[in-house]
Amino acid sequence: MKVQPDERAVILGQYILEHRTTVRSAAKKFGISKSTVHKDVSCRLRCEDPILYKKVRDILEINKQERHIRGGMATKRKYELISSGKKS
Repeated sequence: MKVQPDERAVILGQYILEHRTTVRSAAKKFGISKSTVHKDVSCRLRCEDPILYKKVRDILEINKQERHIRGGMATKRKYELISSGKKS
């Protein structure tokens, strides 16, 4: 049975809140696109559960602020693998 978008928004919001995860990680876990997760937790969740929406929004804001750090670490790992002669 397919979950309705409003229900899915709440499920995604709860998952992001419980695991303090990113939109990308939630999308991978549920097998849906990042765009769908973002739409659900930024638009649909606001109408469906405003309290949960505010909590999720705070987590997503933290993720946004840390995004450049995660990207830098990924690049560092990539070049460490290249310099050691290993493949990813």
